Amino acid sequence: MIHFPRQALAQELAAALKGQTVFGDAHNGLFLAAPRRTGKSTFLQADLKPALEAAGIVVAYVDLWADPRRDPGALIADAIARALAPRLGVVGRAAKAAGLESVTIAGALKVDVTKIGKIDGVTLPDALRALHEAAKAPVALVVDEAQHALTSEAGEATMSALKSARDQLNRPGEVNLMLVMSGSDRDKLLRLVNTNGAPFYGSQISRMPLLGQDFIDHVSRLITTQRPDLAPVDGATLLQAFESFGHRPQFFMEALGQALSPLSGLQGVRFEQAVLQAARERQQADEAQMESEYLALRPLEQAVLWRLLEQGPRFRPYDGEALRFYRERVTGRVTAQMAQRALESLRERNPALVWKSARGEYAVDDAAMHRWFQQRVKDGRWPPVDPQGQLAMDNDEATATDGGGTKSLA
Repeated sequence: MIHFPRQALAQELAAALKGQTVFGDAHNGLFLAAPRRTGKSTFLQADLKPALEAAGIVVAYVDLWADPRRDPGALIADAIARALAPRLGVVGRAAKAAGLESVTIAGALKVDVTKIGKIDGVTLPDALRALHEAAKAPVALVVDEAQHALTSEAGEATMSALKSARDQLNRPGEVNLMLVMSGSDRDKLLRLVNTNGAPFYGSQISRMPLLGQDFIDHVSRLITTQRPDLAPVDGATLLQAFESFGHRPQFFMEALGQALSPLSGLQGVRFEQAVLQAARERQQADEAQMESEYLALRPLEQAVLWRLLEQGPRFRPYDGEALRFYRERVTGRVTAQMAQRALESLRERNPALVWKSARGEYAVDDAAMHRWFQQRVKDGRWPPVDPQGQLAMDNDEATATDGGGTKSLA
């Protein structure tokens, strides 16, 4: 996989994080949303991190999806510890070699590096202050897939601790802690900023610019350099293919590699057209998969997912309007408890279709399903219809679905 450097964007964001952008708020936290596989994590690690480090900023990077089963606070603490470890100096290494449990940083703060972020260690604000003091430089903490922290109370507490650290370390005109939170789903990331109880209430979510013409120009130059016989490259067709791949470099480059392979078997067909055809086939396969998953659901599950796709962040699963929506699309009785069980079933599928925060907020697990839904609505092809099935369950099935005890609504 080639890397297309996005240095200009990295420099702009670095300046914003340092508080150098007029009327900008990134110094209070930069929240970036971009669809999965569109190059977000690569940009954070290969472009933004080096740009910040070149400006004398210490960067700690953590991907909360690296181990979804672990407490997000522990993952963040590990990232801070890794950034802090090289800066402990001779005293710290000697203390560890002697079996001592702690070392004093900057002459004042006593830190047990092996226990950062744990109950019996220092708090995350203290750990970040220790890193700042030890490095004698500003610190940037980059948290990739930050929305994962919202799925547990411990993760929410971690986000609140980071907000506290920001407030403690930063002063007017002096930014000592920069926070970068990225997510593959804007609706989920919004939960960090859009309510009074959200850790970073008042901050804004920015959509990270997708790769486009400049990326295609870069790829075209590489092709021309390695295969002069293919010049000139049809960049317009490649761009069309890239857009059909959902601006996802991995899939685009795989198709390009196959089309350029001496084993491709292309005869009388330009490689650009082969890549475009592969993109269309991928798009059709993705849409067919989502349609198949939707049609495999029970009617009430379809109605609940439909409502969630339509409402997005405004989704309230059990209010009067939602229940009326379900009843209009399902034959038979629908109660709040039945809707709750349908939601839980959508969450328990593998892969899950619905995501739930610790506060009981819901979102579609894969943001690509939103785009699929919106396109079908625009084309007048919603809802999907199974020619061999039924759109609504009968009264007997509805009654059976309502069997069993009830539980509190979440």
